[in-house]
Amino acid sequence: MNRTTLSLIAGATALAAVTGFAAVSAPDPGSAEQRTGAAATLPVERTGLLCPQPSTSDLAETTYTSFTPVTEGADDKGTAVLRAAAQQSVPGEDADGKSEDEKDGENADDGSTGENGENGDNGENGEKDEQGGKDAAKDDKADKPVLQLQAPGKPVTVEADGSDAPALVGTADGRFASGWAAQQTTEVAAGTGRGLQGVACSAADTQFWFPGASTDDSRTDYIHLTNPDDSAAVVDIELYGKDGELETTVGEGVTVKPRSAEPLLLSTLTAEKQTDVTVHVVVRSGRVGAAVQALDDETGGDWLPASADPSGSLVLPGIPKDAKAVRLVAFTPGDADVDLKVQLASPSGLITPAGNETLHLKGGMTAGFDLGDLTRGEAGSLVLTAPGGSVPVVAAVRVLRGEEGKQESAFVPAARPLETRATALDNTAKGTTLSVTAPEGGAEIEVTASAGTKGGTPQTKTYTIKSGTTQDIEAPVPAGLKGSYALTVETRSGGPVYASRTLASTEGGVPFFTVQPLPDDRGMVAVPDASEDLSVLQK
Repeated sequence: MNRTTLSLIAGATALAAVTGFAAVSAPDPGSAEQRTGAAATLPVERTGLLCPQPSTSDLAETTYTSFTPVTEGADDKGTAVLRAAAQQSVPGEDADGKSEDEKDGENADDGSTGENGENGDNGENGEKDEQGGKDAAKDDKADKPVLQLQAPGKPVTVEADGSDAPALVGTADGRFASGWAAQQTTEVAAGTGRGLQGVACSAADTQFWFPGASTDDSRTDYIHLTNPDDSAAVVDIELYGKDGELETTVGEGVTVKPRSAEPLLLSTLTAEKQTDVTVHVVVRSGRVGAAVQALDDETGGDWLPASADPSGSLVLPGIPKDAKAVRLVAFTPGDADVDLKVQLASPSGLITPAGNETLHLKGGMTAGFDLGDLTRGEAGSLVLTAPGGSVPVVAAVRVLRGEEGKQESAFVPAARPLETRATALDNTAKGTTLSVTAPEGGAEIEVTASAGTKGGTPQTKTYTIKSGTTQDIEAPVPAGLKGSYALTVETRSGGPVYASRTLASTEGGVPFFTVQPLPDDRGMVAVPDASEDLSVLQK
């Protein structure tokens, strides 16, 4: 058998392993001539989510929420579990990250026999038994889920107070995998970053862009990295300011330990103080989840999710209609300059903001633009376009609500389109705004309010979004609602559609709020209908 044939067999075996199916018998006669059918769209069978550490404030009050929508065709079995990242230990290692071989060596140095754990001359048997009991208890705690779903269609929540609320790593499979979503919402009563901070837990990836961060003295911004895997991840963090890339001291080759979370203060990565910074996270090996926590001394703070990938056309959906100030931060990774066309998708259609018709970006440099009270009391979404879509851009806006001295801030990054379905969690009967825009063509969507965490009957409504408009829709609320609930948005026709959800409350005269874009949940996958053809192995 020649090398080419061996390579093909290896490739076929690897493909079979990935798809979960392997055929070892010869195909039926004539099967190679059979036409393959159209690809079937089926629910995904496994997915993962990562949630960053909510807060370092002792005044923080955090609610974690988990939910999976009911999906036709999903398996009838499965689990969806979130566990504390900081409490998980690598197989073969104890809680302090030491391998069994390392511990054996240390025990031998202390006079023990090492492998059997018997003590030599130092009389430490009792102490070791006690420590072993502590380690076993710690392992039991690590294995205990922080949050676990019982059934699709009903969200579950758990609360955690203070700075001990952990980052979470989770997986869902079977009937819970398709559309699984998780959210953490944190209220900080006072201090730097006081206000409402919310972030949707996200999947691991290998590259992220965060325009809108800062290393200014008034800001305390962290980049949170969470590693879901059993091996360490190595990450590079690049910072770009108004004059180009900033010199960093420890941004290259950052190691994130297995199944752990690593928050890094941006101002410790560089000596340069910049109001507007774009953070680029590149994973050399492994994969991570990433989010920026942006905290201000005077105007509160929120999470800054990653921008959509660099593109010549961007949509920033759901800028609150009562925004007092909107600051756009944009960056183009290449060397080419670009004049961005700026439009606002309002309830009546696309309009051009006076005085901000175009914005000039220099290649490789972060630029900030004050757009004032852009929405003027109406729902709105920013639409940014490079001429001919020729130059890729990333962007986000920082939004302020409230009067001077009692303001709160949040971020709206450029979002990915909602292709099929997306879910927003932790909604309440009051203080929830669902904003939907269809910048290119009219669309019809269906919105379902789930059962409540403590009771309530699901409700569904259908809405039509006119081309070029943004609408703050009156989303359905579960009948007899008790607790919080999930809102699931599904596209029915037209589009593309972009959406975001705002949670708002008022505390001490300050308008607390947080905004989360709704990316597609990627809960369905196309599986091609293929027939067997082993004749390729003979060529």
